[in-house]
Amino acid sequence: MGKGKAEKGEEEEVERGNWDNQCDFFLSCLGYAVGLGNVWRFPYLCYEHGGVTFLIAYVTMLLISGLPLFFLELVLGQYAGKGPIKLFGRIAPAFKGLGYGMLMISFLVVIYYNMIIAWTIYYTFAGFASELPWTYCGTGNLTSRDCFQRESGAGMLQRQQYGHFWDKKCTKVEDVCQNFGMEQATERDDTDRLQCTNGSMNILLNKVYPRVSPSEDYFKRTMLGLEPDSSWSNMGGLKWELVLCLAAAWTIVCLCLIKGVQSSGKVVYFTALFPYLVLVILLIRGATLDGAYEGIVFYVVPTAEKMANLGKIGVWSAAATQIFYSLGPSFGGLITLSSYNKFTNNCHRDAILIAFANCGTSIFAGFVIFSIIGFMAKQAALPVEEVIKGGPGLAFIAYPEAVTQMPVPQLWSFLFFGMLITLGLDSQFTMTETITTAIMDQYPNLRAHKGKVVIFASIIGFILGLTMCTRGGIFMFELINWYSASWGLLICAITEIIVIMYAYGFRNFLENIEEMGMKLPAFMKYYWLSMWMVVTPIVLCFVLIMNFVQYSPAYSPSYTQENYYFPIGIQFLGWIMALVAVFFILIGIAFQIYNRKKNGKPTDFKSMVSPNEKWGSAIVVNAVKKPMGLDNQTYVKDEFSYNKYSADTTY
Repeated sequence: MGKGKAEKGEEEEVERGNWDNQCDFFLSCLGYAVGLGNVWRFPYLCYEHGGVTFLIAYVTMLLISGLPLFFLELVLGQYAGKGPIKLFGRIAPAFKGLGYGMLMISFLVVIYYNMIIAWTIYYTFAGFASELPWTYCGTGNLTSRDCFQRESGAGMLQRQQYGHFWDKKCTKVEDVCQNFGMEQATERDDTDRLQCTNGSMNILLNKVYPRVSPSEDYFKRTMLGLEPDSSWSNMGGLKWELVLCLAAAWTIVCLCLIKGVQSSGKVVYFTALFPYLVLVILLIRGATLDGAYEGIVFYVVPTAEKMANLGKIGVWSAAATQIFYSLGPSFGGLITLSSYNKFTNNCHRDAILIAFANCGTSIFAGFVIFSIIGFMAKQAALPVEEVIKGGPGLAFIAYPEAVTQMPVPQLWSFLFFGMLITLGLDSQFTMTETITTAIMDQYPNLRAHKGKVVIFASIIGFILGLTMCTRGGIFMFELINWYSASWGLLICAITEIIVIMYAYGFRNFLENIEEMGMKLPAFMKYYWLSMWMVVTPIVLCFVLIMNFVQYSPAYSPSYTQENYYFPIGIQFLGWIMALVAVFFILIGIAFQIYNRKKNGKPTDFKSMVSPNEKWGSAIVVNAVKKPMGLDNQTYVKDEFSYNKYSADTTY
């Protein structure tokens, strides 16, 4: 390439933007991969599937599904220097809709994901009170009558032999029993506990009604604002505290992305590394708590019963699903991040380091969480398995309850929720950047107005998120969470790897890697090819099938202890969300056929799945284009050979 061409290419590359240095990219990728799921989903899956058994399956699935996809997307983005829409539209015109499908999945996820950050902001500020507001049951309208706090209950019995804390006050046991259609039993059980009787049998008082802990009551009633009649037909009004927190969350995202990767690349030095500092502090504190040893033993010590779980398909399905969603391929985020790389960056090294760092973070977070859960089990005199909860239940119910039992609870509350905010922001940055990059790639003239594009995207995300700020907003949150990144995401991943390996061709893909200056050892080359060509597609198909086989209708926490299963019409809306990416892939194929026929271009299979004249490396495409548009004119198809761009330039 001549000097003049190189200079022009560099000017255009700067116009789109690049990472200031390789460390910016590495930390952004690490922050994107290490998210909330590492802290609140991974430990729960470890418990559910036998601790060390799940770890074995998890690491195995990292090697055969997560890592190959991770590296593949980093290569694609770095080589083309484009976001997913432009990239797939050029490498295989028929599958331009694949890029749009990935974009729609990210669009749905950013709407609800920032709501989690809003919740953590709410808890962070609530934690500055002189006494954490979820320590005890309140006495106001926001507290449910079934809220029960052990210390209050014990105090009632000391002051009044037949007193019981219920309905936010000291209530006679006789009145409690009568409220639920029973009478107070005349005798106690063998351990001197109070009972009610329904005429035929005695029932322990703590089994008469489902007790709600102060932390759960605070989460459901005070923070979410759930009412007894909350449902999809009665979502209630907006909770302005949540609206302000959501506005704050989107403001943070907007300010950090307003200058593109130049600004977000600096923010991640804090947001990507701060969670590790907090995890270390929490582990040191957790290891000193009474009962921590029992929790960690439950987490890592193998037993014959646990090891037998390796023969169960559910363990492998859960491990494959977790590693897939944890690393985040097929959202378009990895392609977007690597598209801002220097062309010769060693993304092979980055992929391996980040994938194993992500896996290691999950395992490390498990030690932190299980040490605290062991402490909670000791305090409640319950087995570990009866204390742990997954997902939001761990972050907003179990852990807040644990910090109330620690010295200086405000400090531990601030550290924990501060960690959740930074974990969530990194992933949110990347998914939002994916959307704005796609817009600016599609309309390059908007790059001069990058800040306005980010502000516009943030405002749209905020407005759409308002549906989750109502008193029944948790229903919308769970619906999007349940369906948005499910089957459609897996179908995108399967389509992506087949298009790259079998349509574009594995030989061309390996040549692209070499063009970027990466020399793969023979062993690694065979490893990647065996994964990309055979193993990874089979594993992804297996996960997809298991997702259908294990499907259950979406539900959400409700005002009571019972889960609220959504109506059939709402489930149908969820299915549309789940399959929206598939719709875009099919619509993309149909549109390309129509458009190419309209413009007199060939629509045969070979033409539709072969790179068009605009496909090429970021350096070549950004330079003054040669007559045929590419530096290397010969394209070797894996199945057969033909000239990539023949004299017929109607491609």
